[in-house]
Amino acid sequence: MAACLLAMLAGLLAAAPFAATSPARAANSGVVLMYHRFGEDAYPATSVTVEQLEAHIRELQSGLYAVMPLAEMIDALRAGTQLPDRAVAITIDDAYRSIYDVAWPRLREAGLPFTVFVSTDGVDDGAPDIMTWDQLREIHQGGAAIEAHTTSHLHMADADAEQNRTEVQESTLRIASEIGEKPRFFAYPYGEASDAVKEIVAAAGYPVAFGQQSGPLYPQADMLYLPRFPINMSFGGPDRFRQVVNTLPLALTDVLPSNPTVTKNPPNFGFTLPARKSDADGIACYHSAFGRLNNLERLGESRIEIRFDKPFPEGRSRINCTAPGPNGRWRWYGMQYYVPAN
Repeated sequence: MAACLLAMLAGLLAAAPFAATSPARAANSGVVLMYHRFGEDAYPATSVTVEQLEAHIRELQSGLYAVMPLAEMIDALRAGTQLPDRAVAITIDDAYRSIYDVAWPRLREAGLPFTVFVSTDGVDDGAPDIMTWDQLREIHQGGAAIEAHTTSHLHMADADAEQNRTEVQESTLRIASEIGEKPRFFAYPYGEASDAVKEIVAAAGYPVAFGQQSGPLYPQADMLYLPRFPINMSFGGPDRFRQVVNTLPLALTDVLPSNPTVTKNPPNFGFTLPARKSDADGIACYHSAFGRLNNLERLGESRIEIRFDKPFPEGRSRINCTAPGPNGRWRWYGMQYYVPAN
């Protein structure tokens, strides 16, 4: 069903071409891309083909985009500094060997900065499909940022506080020891988190952390659960990629539940519309298991709530809300929720 939801949204996004303009105009948002593997056909859900990657690089080099280090994008958002329009950052999870063999040479030649979130056990264990510390040091010396992703790539929402605390702290120390710099950012494995997990990550010295829900960054977003657009074979075609990197934020606030782990199922989902209400004209919301949600209830001028008549399924669910934006671009907000097994 998740694939159906993404296909539906991709079709909507592709329906209207955007008007290409220069990236010089200032903005207060940015798109973060999330990759895993490259050219690994056995893993279509987490890999892109070499041809797709090369097409993405060509698009990013077209002159329309400002591809920047993730740290620069985050620092600007936190400081309230304007970003260039169509600001894009590239992130890659899990330190697979195909990053070094396939992505790194192409991104280096194109001069595109990127960030790798590393689960350290795979590197320490010498897993054959994971980069070595020497390779990670090489790409870091070439400009790549190396950031934290736990030690074992565990399901943090299901783990106890002691294990989560240990994994965050040990992965931080391992990266600092091997790379020579303490990581600044954290990414939750599988995008799974909870309020308690976010508190542990913040206490470990990470004011910024990332999930795997779709949507652009904007200043009012939860800095401990920021979105990234997952890119894979099914959703890595040129049209879909172009629409993603042109996406604008649907800057919802006061989103409830804010806890990414569902404690009451079904939850009562709601949000406050952007300060400029016209940004949400034509808003539509979709659930990965239920499809389009037709029961949006407006409370006053700016509040919308959705009541679900059946519980979310176990595991990960996503809610995406979109609205048409200017020049054929789309506004997007995404949230991932996790339901623990009974």
